[in-house]
Amino acid sequence: MNAELAHLTEVNIDDVLSAWGLANVRFGRRLLRWLARPPSVRFARDILLFDELTGKNGLTQASSALARKHTGGVQANGLEHIPAEGPLMILSNHPGLADTVSLFACISRPDLKAIALDRPFLRSLPHVSEQLFLLPDDLNARAGLTRTAANHLRKGGCLATFPAGHIEPDPLVQTGAMESLESWSESIAFFARLAPATRIVVAVVGGVFTAEALRNPLTRLRRQPKDRELLAAALQVAWAPYKHNLVSIVFAPALLAAELTRLSNEPAAITRRITDEARRVLEHWPQDWQRVV
Repeated sequence: MNAELAHLTEVNIDDVLSAWGLANVRFGRRLLRWLARPPSVRFARDILLFDELTGKNGLTQASSALARKHTGGVQANGLEHIPAEGPLMILSNHPGLADTVSLFACISRPDLKAIALDRPFLRSLPHVSEQLFLLPDDLNARAGLTRTAANHLRKGGCLATFPAGHIEPDPLVQTGAMESLESWSESIAFFARLAPATRIVVAVVGGVFTAEALRNPLTRLRRQPKDRELLAAALQVAWAPYKHNLVSIVFAPALLAAELTRLSNEPAAITRRITDEARRVLEHWPQDWQRVV
């Protein structure tokens, strides 16, 4: 095993134990890490290939390849709302782990970058991390990253972000997706102020989870719903029978940042206008789809 694969495997094992709520267990820790190793090695190989393909072909094509392996395919509605050029911010819900690559597979923009939490897993991927604005845990340090990401928009770039900042209920197999919109960060309003020429497209992703993963008895090891969703997401990635799901993504009509700030200067009001687009999608889920992956 080469050094890159060995390092990423260890990072994956740490993430698996964390998802299981066993990160701080000491007794039997060696056995737990041994049990978590096989799926962690497999996923590490997939991700290293993803990183390599990102460097060669870009984030969109690399994401398509990974989505083929970890889902049953991706279909989209509203692709015509994604402009081919010019400043664009895509705001998406976050139901699971495969939602990110499924979303990126739909965005044919070579200037696509995304905001993500700064984690060792992502730092281990040199080509992928070049396409990310890594959000530090230190709240005081986040203002600088927001300005840097906004500058990418002002230069005409494409930016994707997940305003909830955590895994959300899957709207096609769980309840609570509508309520989760209330947790979307008002920081998205600052991008509208800093880059007024930006078009803002809300994306709603569903079908990331399979019902079988959510019903797996192992999820009952976690008491909190958010922890159960995180464990189900890990199981979805680890076990091949759970990867038959068809991911569906709806892109709402674009909003112009300048129009939003003209209507209101209040971050809460701007954020509410944006989440209203997601609510409309959830209330009127479309029937017509275009297969992407």
